[in-house]
Formats: sequence, structure tokens, C-alpha cells
Amino acid sequence: MKQHQKSGARAMPSTANETAHEHKKGKRRRRLRRTIIVSVSMLLVLALGGCGWLAWWVSDVAIKPNHQFYTHADHSDVVREIKQVGAAKHVVIGSPGKYARRQGTFGMRWDGVEATVGDVVATTAGSVERPILTGPAPSVGTTVNVTGVMISDPRSSLGLNYSEVSVQTELGPAPAWYIPASGQHDSTWVIAVHGQNARRNALMAIPALHRAGMPVLAITYRNDEGAPASSDGLMHYGESEYRDVEAAVRYAQRKGAKRVVLYGGSMGGLIVGQFLVRSQLANLVSATVLDSPLISMPMVAAFTGQQKGAPAPVLWATSQIIQWRSGVDMNELDLINHPPAIKPPTLLFAGAKDTQAPLRMNRVFVAAAQKMNWPVTYEEFPDAEHVESWNSDPARYEKAVTDFLTRTVTNSR
Repeated sequence: MKQHQKSGARAMPSTANETAHEHKKGKRRRRLRRTIIVSVSMLLVLALGGCGWLAWWVSDVAIKPNHQFYTHADHSDVVREIKQVGAAKHVVIGSPGKYARRQGTFGMRWDGVEATVGDVVATTAGSVERPILTGPAPSVGTTVNVTGVMISDPRSSLGLNYSEVSVQTELGPAPAWYIPASGQHDSTWVIAVHGQNARRNALMAIPALHRAGMPVLAITYRNDEGAPASSDGLMHYGESEYRDVEAAVRYAQRKGAKRVVLYGGSMGGLIVGQFLVRSQLANLVSATVLDSPLISMPMVAAFTGQQKGAPAPVLWATSQIIQWRSGVDMNELDLINHPPAIKPPTLLFAGAKDTQAPLRMNRVFVAAAQKMNWPVTYEEFPDAEHVESWNSDPARYEKAVTDFLTRTVTNSR
């Protein structure tokens, strides 16, 4: 009996030690759990903060005007040699940037001087050779910038008479170019609407529009350089800009126009589409010409996100921030799912290599238009980037415009 009690007394310290050990293990487990929870929470906050910051930055790029976007020169191209090839001069460009390497007709600028260059005729790892189509030749060693063709003004660049006029919008006067009709004054006017951060001087279709025999009014709209600003200073992707097109149509009416043709490039095409959807003047439209238009903003946003590898939370946050800042429901800006009641004959240009307006969107729209009895003539250019169908093949582009307008407008009157 005594021996049993002695043995039991020795066992008690062992049990106490085990209890103390388990207590310490429990504290460590609870401490580890708290550490994990705090760490995960911090990572989640940082991730959400990072997504939010990135989404806000993307929204800035999407809806804040950038007047220097198309005029900034990266100065990556340097003239190595000027060749005399028959009656023409060729320029050999070293360290060529993306535009210098592209096939097609492009602009070349240096020190305030402009020229136009044609297709690449020779290329090496470090240079390209192109013919100079119009303008002077730069000196060897000159730093040049090769980019999309832009015109100084219709007279200087295109040899077309024009006047600078003012269109009275609800926000104030907005400048526009008026190019009178070739020959007899006509009662159908073309209203030309440029794209996001672009300018009237990016409208290379003006010669073809002019040759169709109609007056051309190349407009500016709210938040453009020289045009009145909106109260928030943000782009609304046609939701409010269409009212500036309305002002231009009323201007044309006061000058004798009975009908209008709307031409829009990139976001200008989206603005034209929203004019058809929202404006009471849509019944005055005889035809539309759309060049790389943003037909469906949801499809454009998804395509852009895929290209940039943006995660789904960033895309969602960006969409919400844009809608919150601008007050615009981007899902409504979709001519496929929200088409206009009035569907005039439409000529649609698309580039197969467009990195901003997805090619699939254009093809889906054309298929949907057939089911909606919307007469669409579709011109797809295999080597063209965004709004570069004209650059890739000027002759084909201008013939398509002339033939379309002759068929749908001038011969139908």
C-alpha cells in the first residue's frame, strides 16, 4: 500500500509537466493563428490597395484628356542616309521605332517640318529605307519621328480651300474646319468626328469625303484643345459628346443642309453611334462612315484587359471607378446589344491587327447588323493597326469611301 502511494506521488509531477507543455503549445498555436490572420489581412489590404491604385490610374488614362498624346515625339529615329532613287528620294532611318517599321503611308516630322513617307522598301536589323512621297528630305543625322499622318490644315496639306468656323455648343463655341463642296454647293453635309485625344488633323479621309461632292465640317468637341471643357473635365465616350455633334448638325442646318453624313474614327465612331441612339436629329443622317470605331465598350474593355494581362479584380474595379467618376454606364455604350432605332447605311473600316478595337467585335457587329436589317458595308484591312486602314492602303480606302457615298448618298438624291 505504501509502495503504491509512493509510486502515485511520483506520477503527479509528470502530469503537471504535460499539462504545462500542452498549455505552451496552445499558446504557440494561437499566436501562430493570429500571426497568419494578421499577415493575410495585411496582404489583402495591400492587394486591394494596389488593385485600387492601379484601377484609378487606368481610369485616368481612359477618361482624362491628354492633348499631347498624338503630338509627343519619342525621337527614336535618326536619319542615316538620303538616297536618290530615280526621280525620288529615299530616307534610311536608323534605330527605327514601331511606326518606322510598319508598311504603309506615314508621316515624318523633325524640327517643325513635315513629310510623308511610303512603304518600307528595304530593312536591316538596325534600319529601314522608305521613299519620301511629299515634303522635303531631312539632313543626315537629323532626329525624326515617324508616326501616323496628320495634316497641318486642309489648304497647306491637302490643297483644299477651307475656313475656320465656330460651332456654338451648349458649353460654348467650339472651333471647326469648313471645307466647301467641290463644285456646286450641296444640301448634304459631312460631319467629321475625330477620336480620343486626336485632333481634326488626323482625319485623312477628308479628301475622299470632299471628292464625294459634299461640304465637310471637321469638328471639335468638349474637352478638346481649343474647345470648351465639361464641368468635370472628363471624357464620357459619347454619352455627352454626342450633343456637340447635334450642335454641328444644327450649324449645318442653318447654313442650308437638309441631310448629313456622319464620319467617326475610333472614339469618334462611338460618339457617332451614341448620336444615332440618343439624338432627336438622328433621322437627318443619310449614312455613316466608321473607322476602327469603339462599337462595344464592354468588349473593348475586356480585350484591353486581356492584352495587358490585367487580373479580373482590376478590370472590375476600373470599370466601377470609371462609371463612378464619369457617371456613364459603360454597358449602355454598345451598338450590338443597344442598337439605335435609326440604322442608316454604314461603311465600317477595321484593321486586322488593331490592338485597341478588337477585330472580333467588328465581325460580331457585322453579323448582328445583318439580323437587324442594318445595311453595313465592311472593309477589313489585313495589315492595319488602329485607325490605320488608310495608312496601309490609301487608294483602297479612298475608293471605298467614294464608292459607298456615291451609292448611298449622291446617286440616291
